[in-house]
Amino acid sequence: MMTLNLSWTKCLGDVWCDFQSLNLNHPLFNNLEGVYIIWSNSTAVRVGSGVIKNRIAEHRRDTKITAYPNLKVIWAQVSSSQMRGVEKYLADVLDPKVGERFPDVIAIPVNWPWK
Repeated sequence: MMTLNLSWTKCLGDVWCDFQSLNLNHPLFNNLEGVYIIWSNSTAVRVGSGVIKNRIAEHRRDTKITAYPNLKVIWAQVSSSQMRGVEKYLADVLDPKVGERFPDVIAIPVNWPWK
């Protein structure tokens, strides 16, 4: 199966984005849909998909997520037709600590933001 090549977004060029202080009102988030990964140190805490700023704002209120220290977040724009498959792949491989329901769809492999 081919790997979908995503353009993962970092902050300030090549810096991991801080989950709590990321400015969700920045114009780049207007109508931005895709997938995201929230992690702490080397632990995947949550993966998901949807309207990025809305999902991150929701997760900031989730104490199961915010209990982890030094949270970072990264995201990539993905078409709505592929979003759930990419989320499924990320959840299967990363096994995040928070989130028990992931899409029941065929996983779509993607490149990793850490390479």
